[in-house]
Amino acid sequence: MILETKRLILRKLKDTDAERMFLMDSDPEVMKYIGVPVLTDIRESENIITMIQKQYEENGVGRLAVVEKESGLMIGWSGLKWLTQEVNGYKNVLELGYRFLPESWGKGYAVESGIGSLDYGFNELNAEVIYAYTHSEHSVSNHILRKLGFEKTSEFEEPDGICFWYELKREKYK
Repeated sequence: MILETKRLILRKLKDTDAERMFLMDSDPEVMKYIGVPVLTDIRESENIITMIQKQYEENGVGRLAVVEKESGLMIGWSGLKWLTQEVNGYKNVLELGYRFLPESWGKGYAVESGIGSLDYGFNELNAEVIYAYTHSEHSVSNHILRKLGFEKTSEFEEPDGICFWYELKREKYK
């Protein structure tokens, strides 16, 4: 499972990605709207990578490392996840997500990687609908989802506030 866009390579996460993952997930600005505490130990990142690698095996899909072609650096993760635990009344559906290091913000990488993931979901996995959600106050993430073509269909409450639930149907995907 390797996806390629103009500026990015999306590939399965490797154990060697732990340092860059920790750099991202230990940053309070990155984690501001995620609803989980910032990481304080690189072993937590190693455990997350192991969990995602298990998702590849069990579900055939999972978040992918996003590597900037020009620098060769992992700048975040993006991609589809099979929701095995219920979120907003939905379970066993594909959900798009992304997270990037701050130095990569504002460069269009979330949209670019999102398009690659949506192409994969609709064209390779034959999904009829792909879902996404984000914190209601995360204006940038809400903008990205709308730019990708997602439509907000509901809201739900999480411990850290209100989240917006989005869906994108195959026939509406550009």
